[in-house]
Amino acid sequence: MTRLSAVLVAALSVSALAAEVGKEVKNVELRDGTTDKPAPFPGFGQKVLTIFYNDADVADLNDPLADALKAKNLDESKYQGIGVANLADSKAPNFIIKSVVRGKIEKYKSVILTDPDRLVAKEWALGDCNNDSVVLVIGKDKKVAHVQRGAIRGKDIETIVALVEKLMAEPAPGAAPAPVAAPAPEAAPPAPAPDAAPTAAQPAP
Repeated sequence: MTRLSAVLVAALSVSALAAEVGKEVKNVELRDGTTDKPAPFPGFGQKVLTIFYNDADVADLNDPLADALKAKNLDESKYQGIGVANLADSKAPNFIIKSVVRGKIEKYKSVILTDPDRLVAKEWALGDCNNDSVVLVIGKDKKVAHVQRGAIRGKDIETIVALVEKLMAEPAPGAAPAPVAAPAPEAAPPAPAPDAAPTAAQPAP
C-alpha cells in the first residue's frame, strides 16, 4: 500500500466513525465536575440535550453558542445544557481544569462532567477530539439531531438554537397524545310559534 493510499484509508476510517444525525446513542457514565463521583448524563431520554464535548485546552471555543442558548432562558423541564471536559486529551493539570469547570458551572448554572478516559468519544464514535470541541444536540428520543466540531459561529448558532427550540416543542416518545375536545352538541331548532289567538279587534268568523 502506498503512503497516499494509507492516508486515504485512515481518513475514510475517521469519517466512518463520526457520529451521524439520526443515530441513537446510549447514556455514558462519566464523572461529576465538582464531586468527581460517577455521573451519567442527566435528563437523557427525557429532555433535549446540548452537549459540549471539549478538550479542556479549548474549553472556551464554543462559549458563543452556550451564551446564545443561555440568553433564551429555555424551560429546564424540557432542556438541559451539559459541558463535558475531555481530560484525556488535555495538557493542563487536573487542578487547573477543575478550577475552569467550577467557573463555568457558576457562569452557566449548568451541569459539567469530566471524561478522564475518552468514553464519550469512544462510545459515540466521535473520532479524534484532541484540541477540539464537538457539539451534539440529542433529542428526547436519544438520537443525534445535530453534531458539529470546531468553532461554531454566526448562522450556525442560529440554526442550532432554532433546532433545540423545535425539538423541545415535540412530544416525548411514548407520551400520550393531547386529548381532543369533543364537539359541542348542536343547539335544538327553535319550536314553532303557536297560532295567534283572535283579539277583540279581530272577531272570530
